[in-house]
Amino acid sequence: MSSSSNTAYFAGSIAANKKAQDIKILNVGGLTSIADYFVICSGNSTVQVKAIADEIEEKMAEQGYCLNHREGYNNARWILLDYGDTIVHIFHAEDREFYNIEGLWSDAEVINI
Repeated sequence: MSSSSNTAYFAGSIAANKKAQDIKILNVGGLTSIADYFVICSGNSTVQVKAIADEIEEKMAEQGYCLNHREGYNNARWILLDYGDTIVHIFHAEDREFYNIEGLWSDAEVINI
């Protein structure tokens, strides 16, 4: 398993521990140069979306992962956490359906958690 897949699995497991829903890992490495993996998950409220993001940031930092960039935290409808080879997308459930990121990357291998 590559280090970027380890990063993706670790972020996904943190999200699962925080009760995130419909967690998926997309292997996008062969489709784009922006990342190797996307971790996608949902929360049912802005409070839960922020809690998932906070937990991922905290646990990843404890293990030495460097957060390159964070977007969307204030609105908490779609929070993006960029860890270089792995990008974590934490959606409010309604926004995830609207943006349909899995549909945009339908050629990617999907790994369910």
